[in-house]
Amino acid sequence: MTSELAARIAELMPRAKADLTELVAIPSVADPRQYPPEECHRAAQWVADAFTAAGLRDVRLAETPDGSHAVLGHRPPPPGAPTVLLYCHYDVQPPLDDAAWKTPPFTLTERDGRWYGRGTADCKGNIVMHLTALRALGDDIPVGIKFVAEGSEEQGTGGLEQYVAQHPDTFLADALLVCDTGNAAVGVGTATTTLRGLANVVVTVDTLAGEVHSGMFGGPAPDALAALIQLLATLRDPETGAPVIKGLACEGTWEGVGYDEGQFRTDAGVLDGVRLTGTGTVADRLWARPAVTVLGIDCPPVVGSAAAVPATARARVSLRVPPGTDADAAREALTRHLTEAAPRGARVTVETEGTGSPFRAATDGPAYAALAEAMHRVYGKPLAFLGQGGSIPLCNVLAGTYPHAEIILMGVEEPRCLIHAPNESVDPTEIEHMAHVEALFLRAYASAAR
Repeated sequence: MTSELAARIAELMPRAKADLTELVAIPSVADPRQYPPEECHRAAQWVADAFTAAGLRDVRLAETPDGSHAVLGHRPPPPGAPTVLLYCHYDVQPPLDDAAWKTPPFTLTERDGRWYGRGTADCKGNIVMHLTALRALGDDIPVGIKFVAEGSEEQGTGGLEQYVAQHPDTFLADALLVCDTGNAAVGVGTATTTLRGLANVVVTVDTLAGEVHSGMFGGPAPDALAALIQLLATLRDPETGAPVIKGLACEGTWEGVGYDEGQFRTDAGVLDGVRLTGTGTVADRLWARPAVTVLGIDCPPVVGSAAAVPATARARVSLRVPPGTDADAAREALTRHLTEAAPRGARVTVETEGTGSPFRAATDGPAYAALAEAMHRVYGKPLAFLGQGGSIPLCNVLAGTYPHAEIILMGVEEPRCLIHAPNESVDPTEIEHMAHVEALFLRAYASAAR
């Protein structure tokens, strides 16, 4: 039966490519300042039509509190069978620098065996994965299905999180497949079990009532930009670059699959001769320890700057928080550190921009057992566990709303996909194999959960 299912999925791959080609061509960036909102609506309707044709019932567009539309649908379970929620999102990141793309970002292009285009992996590739799995199973789906495709995940405006809180029965299921992550590498079946949380702040440094001429006052007049740079430098060890935030534990060890340092340098595009920051293994630094990043600075630009001592400067600072650390406590530690480290009496104010809690999945239930069986049958090796440095706030909402449900993060993404960057791509074999995994999982879980 597995070989029959694999053959069926292989036959469906040309259709999967055609689907992904159509989806990628829709620039569904959920930011009306950059793209018309009609494009997101067009993508949502495409998803609704496709999953209706794949056998789901009552597929509809539901407006969420942030104005985006979630695509919802379901298929009732056979008597006594469990229900599985399938999650994905149809909105995508903007292409950023069009000139950096080797091929048009909203045209699916095959090159060297990969499919290129914005959203091919994150997350339209996962939409196609769901479709391919359901089409392969046809009417032989032994579990109930609930389906949701989010419309503003990349913007982080929280529409679906709020909608879940308002309509908990809509998403109630025994197992939740959050398909917005992927494998450690092509051919390595992986579940993501931890996500770092987030604490973002904006720090402002004021030193003068207003800018003054650098020739007349420079020297003794305190430079706000220099003070900000000095302040930000205190967040890292000067030798290793590791975070050193007072009151925040910055050590931790990752127990799952590792991340080869050479591969990481390639995946991240680290320039030759530039050393990585931090200590411990790459996996420790990515998934088990805090990470601080200066995301942006407001100060006089080089072009057009005057011969004046800056009176004020500010920066946006992001702190990624590993599981086991409270995001609010981490934000308080970061705020306190920045305030207390003010150089030479400079006035420092810190505003909270947002926080999000870290996430850790429980992996000892029947859904993970079924997933491990499916992964092993498709990839021929044991299920690997991976962490992710990013945040998916929805996971915490789901965990809090459905404490007895198992949450599995998986999908078609892997490091070479370059999600969020120019030249995003997907390996089509990952769509094929992960669709096979999902179909096998739905069969295995029907028995495992009884």
